[in-house]
This record gives sequence, structure tokens and C-alpha cells, in this order.
Amino acid sequence: MSSVTFITWLIVSLFFYSNEVASSSPAISVSAPIRVGSRSILRSIDKNKEEKEDYAVELNATNFDSVLKETPAAHAVVEFFAHWCPACRNYKPQYEKIAKIFNGADAVHPGMILLTRVDCALKINTNLCDKFSVGHYPTLLWGPPSKFVSGSWDPKQEKSEIRSIEDARTADLLLNWINKQMNSSYRLEDRKYENDLQKNASDIGQIARAVYDIEEATSTAFGIILDHKMIKSETKASLVKFFQLLVVHHPSRRCRKGTAELLVDFDNLLANKEIDSGERGEIRNYQICGKDVPRGYWMFCRGSKNETRGFSCGLWVLLHSLSVRVDDGESQLAFTTICDFIHNFFICEECRQHFYTMCSSVSTPFNKSRDFVLWLWQAHNKVNERLMKVEASLETDDPQFPKITWPPQQLCPSCYGTVRVDESRPIEWDLDEVHKFLINYYGKALVNLNKDKELTVERLVNLSDDAASSASVNALVVPVGAALAIAVASCAFGALACYWRQHQKSRKPRRSWN
Repeated sequence: MSSVTFITWLIVSLFFYSNEVASSSPAISVSAPIRVGSRSILRSIDKNKEEKEDYAVELNATNFDSVLKETPAAHAVVEFFAHWCPACRNYKPQYEKIAKIFNGADAVHPGMILLTRVDCALKINTNLCDKFSVGHYPTLLWGPPSKFVSGSWDPKQEKSEIRSIEDARTADLLLNWINKQMNSSYRLEDRKYENDLQKNASDIGQIARAVYDIEEATSTAFGIILDHKMIKSETKASLVKFFQLLVVHHPSRRCRKGTAELLVDFDNLLANKEIDSGERGEIRNYQICGKDVPRGYWMFCRGSKNETRGFSCGLWVLLHSLSVRVDDGESQLAFTTICDFIHNFFICEECRQHFYTMCSSVSTPFNKSRDFVLWLWQAHNKVNERLMKVEASLETDDPQFPKITWPPQQLCPSCYGTVRVDESRPIEWDLDEVHKFLINYYGKALVNLNKDKELTVERLVNLSDDAASSASVNALVVPVGAALAIAVASCAFGALACYWRQHQKSRKPRRSWN
């Protein structure tokens, strides 16, 4: 054997030996003598070190559009980089400082801005990076998430909502640039739950972000029902009725779609023996409002402490948003549907009983949607009044979001019949103005932010227009089964409403709860 052949054989043998050792011995001591192949060994050791969590969302050509389409954020930053680029590696810790502020369940200001990155060194992303004219690394682009979806960018374009971020080499510079664009005052030192929505009660536009909290509350409620095995033979009917209400009137298109898909398969998913035994079966695989919900954080309903607001707030907003979308013929059925749902599936016992008592006190059927909207508003204020006293005595209230009689005068001056000088005197409400306010607040204002991301129904209180729009406008994105469920649910809900009204005409008024 020649010396060259022998040396070649020796190098190859040592190479494979070192890789075998590295793969079979992940716990090799760092202090062990470094031999040939030590680079592979050290790489193996590095992999076992605790890696820092990345907060910026990694995107590629397969998920770029879907992630940016579904994000609740009003703004997005996309970093185009190459993993082999030293400058990009050095910039990553700076970018992560900003991403940590806005991304993830532990973010200081969640859902305001989505920070993402795309590795242009991967072949799968070549065309994507070309579409956005990436000529150097790192390249940072800023704009509304919807503008990135199926979009492109050319630096020569004069009128484009996507902009290049220049001079952002440090976290401070990038955050300063963002603050200038948003007229905000975010800081690297901000602590969790220190800032956010609803501080200014007179800003009606803040409710727009609650559409994402409604999605969160809907998905969370469904998860609670499954986790606590609450679907029984005796509760199944009330859950189906509530799902039908969501399919037709939920403010979020994807929640309407997801609920419709679930409703189509509901009977097959819940065989009688599974219901009686409390088993969840395949139903646990259904994501009622989309694959990224629940997200783990709240926006409009976010409290200043972890244990305040959140789910209960989101559920109230959901109920109000449903109430303003039903027609006169559905109002009584919607009322009993919501009352039954809370009675069967809300696991806070004291709250459930209190709501049950309020439902039971209604002796006359709701023939007008206006009456149902105002009843739910009054019920919510009764709950707030009760909790005001309890939380004040136990010091469990949220200091930044105390319970109040709602809406406050600065948010709806016309709702108050007279100027309220003495706080101890009862409020003289102008109920017509309160009704107008509720329709606008939980209707048009609530979905305003989402107009660019989903096809919304213009007429919020007309059942037939809402159902027809849901079936036709979304025909390209809703599966056949889901579209069928929407149609069936709409017809069933309307038919039951008509039946209820005819039934009520032939008998004396009675209590709604049996």
C-alpha cells in the first residue's frame, strides 16, 4: 500500500470514527482532549447547550403568506438575511430584543407588531427574496402584514405601503424607528402588562382589536369544554344551538368557518357512547378558530395583572357582538341559546348561578332584537356592580381597569339623558342612544380593523343578508361541507325562530327558563 493511500485511508477512518463518537456520545465532556474530528464533537456539545428562545417568527416560502395573513398585528417587520452572513449573525441578538417586546405569550406589547425573518440562503426562499428585491443582508422591510401577502416590493416604487428600514443596526435604533412610524413610546425597559389598550376610555377605535380576543375566547371556551369533558347527552343540544349561532353571527370569518366544519362532523365525532363516557375522541383535533388560536395572550381584554380580565372579558365581548347581529325573529332564540350555553358550560359556579338567575327573571319573550341587546347590556352592568363591591372589599380588582358602569360618559355622552353631577344618583339612560352605541361599538367598530383581512358582512343585524354573504362571498375559501353547514344552520336557526314566535302567540307569556 502506498503512503498516499495509507494516509487517505487513515484520514477517512478517523473522520467516520469521530462522527460515530459524536452521535453516540452526546454527553462528551468539554474538558476531554481534542482529537481529530473535534470540530464535529464540539458541534455536538453545542447542540446540547440550552439554546435561547427565538422570538422572531421564522418564515419561508410555504408559510409566508398564511402567517402574515392571519396575524392580529397591524404592522410587520420582515428581516431578509442569510445564515452564512457574519453581519446577520451579529445583528440577530439586536433584532431579538425587539422581537421579544412584541412576539409571543410573554411579550410586553403582544400583537402590536409581528417581527419575522426569512433566510434567503435557502433555495426554497429564492423567489420570495427576489420578489422583495433583497440586494443586501440584512434587509428589513416594514408595512401592514396584508401588503406582504402575495405581494412584492421595489425600492423604486414611490407609492408603496411597504418601506425599507434604514439605519437600524442596533435594538435602540430599530425601536426608535418604529416609534416614529407609530407615534408610540415603546422602550426596551418596558415591563409586562405596563402599557396598552383601553387606557383612554374615550377612544372608541380600541374595540377594533377585540375581534382577536373574541377568537381567543371562543377557542379557549371550546378547549375548556373538551378538557372538562362537559359534552354529555343532556348538554349536546344546547352546544349545537350555540354553534349554529356562531356559524351565522360570529364576527370572525375563520371562527364561522371552523365552527361550520365542526358542526358538519359533530354527530359522527360524538357517538352516544363517547358522549356518555365524557370522551373527547377526534373532536379534540378541531381548531375552531384556526390553527394559531388560541395564541396565549389578550389585546383589548388584557389586564394589568395575569389573573384579571382576559377570558371573562373576551367572553362578554363575544356575547355582546352576537346580540347586535341577530334579527328580531331570532332574538328570543338567541337569548335562550346564550343562557343555556352559560348554564351548561361556564365552570365558574358563582358566576354561572348569577347569570342563571338573571336569565330566569325574564318573563316576557324578546320580540325585538333591541330588547335583547339592552337586556344583555343591563345584565353586564349588574355583574359589574356586584363585582365592584366584592373586589373592592377583597382588594382583588385590577387597579388599572376597575369595574365601572358602562359605557362611561366620555365614551358615549349621548347615552346619558342628563349631565351626571351627583355620582350617588341613578343614571338616567337614553336607551335609544345606548342601543345605537351598542350596535356601532360591538358591530361596525369591532370589526373595523379586520376589514382588510377578511370579507365582512356590511349589514350587521339582518339574518338573511348575513347568511347569504357568508355563503357566497366566502365560497372560494370555505369547504363545501362548511358552506353546507352555514346554510343548514342559518335555515334551522331561522325556522326555529319563526316557530318560536308562532308558538308564543298561542300561549300566555311565561318564564324563559324551565
